[in-house]
Amino acid sequence: MMNSQPMTLNTAIKVFLAFALAYFLSALIRAITATLSPTLTQEFALTAGDLGLLAGGYFLGFAATQLPLGAWLDRYGPKKVILWFLAVAVLGCVAFSMATSFVGLLAARILCGIGVSACLMAPLTGYRRWFDSGTLLRTNSWMLMTGSMGMVASTLPVQWLMPLIGWRPMFWGLAALVLLSMLLIAAQVPAWAIVTPTSATSSPDAPKPSYAEVWRNPYFRQLLPLAFFSYGGLVAMQTLWAAPWMTKVAGYSALEAAAGLFWINVAMLLTFWTWGLINPWLARRGWHTDRLVTVVLPFSFVILALIIIAAKPMLAWSGLLWALYCVCCTVVSLTQPAVGMAFAPAMAGRALSAYNLVIFSGVFAVQWGVGLGIDALRRAGLPELHAFQLTMGLFLVCCIASYLYFLLTRRHN
Repeated sequence: MMNSQPMTLNTAIKVFLAFALAYFLSALIRAITATLSPTLTQEFALTAGDLGLLAGGYFLGFAATQLPLGAWLDRYGPKKVILWFLAVAVLGCVAFSMATSFVGLLAARILCGIGVSACLMAPLTGYRRWFDSGTLLRTNSWMLMTGSMGMVASTLPVQWLMPLIGWRPMFWGLAALVLLSMLLIAAQVPAWAIVTPTSATSSPDAPKPSYAEVWRNPYFRQLLPLAFFSYGGLVAMQTLWAAPWMTKVAGYSALEAAAGLFWINVAMLLTFWTWGLINPWLARRGWHTDRLVTVVLPFSFVILALIIIAAKPMLAWSGLLWALYCVCCTVVSLTQPAVGMAFAPAMAGRALSAYNLVIFSGVFAVQWGVGLGIDALRRAGLPELHAFQLTMGLFLVCCIASYLYFLLTRRHN
């Protein structure tokens, strides 16, 4: 078990920044396929289903590690676990830069997903033991803010660099930056100190921590559909389908779509920064996570419906509407620290990783499912516009259903 003695402010800042760089890079690697999608589609002759699977491959690798990751984090601590995982991310970036086929790209993306899968769970596990609840809410939102910075970096900066160096050298650069983040974590993050267990916890009759305790928790189960469709769907739209919608439905150029993604991610960055500032204040005044989700999330449904049914004059505003949709969806990110605080610190790694498994399974399912839906409707003879609209409409129905389940099974955490 980790010694729960609080850190000094100076140490906490250094630890946060070391973890933040790794999470920044993980978000950049996650989202870069949205900006590169026109180039990769042309170079490798990808269908919409291929593109969805390629982007989703990252999340498939990511989700596959979450259950063992949680147990390893609780046992070995954030520092040791994240360093091993980031080594795999370096290999994934190098492999992607050298890929010559769709299969090679997909395998490299899966490696990348595996490699960065501890970049948020490792710090959140540590923060659950090192920080009080108010600071935990703030650092969670600000970690997500650094992720949004990575998303921003994956848009216009990548688009500007493409003509200068090409997409393959970019991944060599990403591999080098991941190595740098590993050095900073090794230098700044404290080891997972082992303390002697008490007689109570060392009793042979004492229950051992397990995922069964997590999955049985009523509050955890209440949030599962919301995590899968609304949270997972947010990431799926942000990191892939918002860009094709802007180019294929709204008629944006590749550069205009990259600019749209840039402002979407800037808006999310500012939103996560704001959540970090106001969350402790809101919590003290009774605006807990469940209440915020109940009030704010329905706005995302209205905005997504506007995106889907927008008439031609409104299509020019697609970038702004996608930004508003993503901003409203960020409220579901507050459920992540809420899940962590619903369990004892010794179970934090398992609880957070199990929840993350649900989120990123949702990302994979939505990213690939939207691509498959568009391809199927196109083969059935529908125009591309209608194929996109009907597929997104089905996604909206799933989001609304998950919200209703959340309301009908409400249990205050």
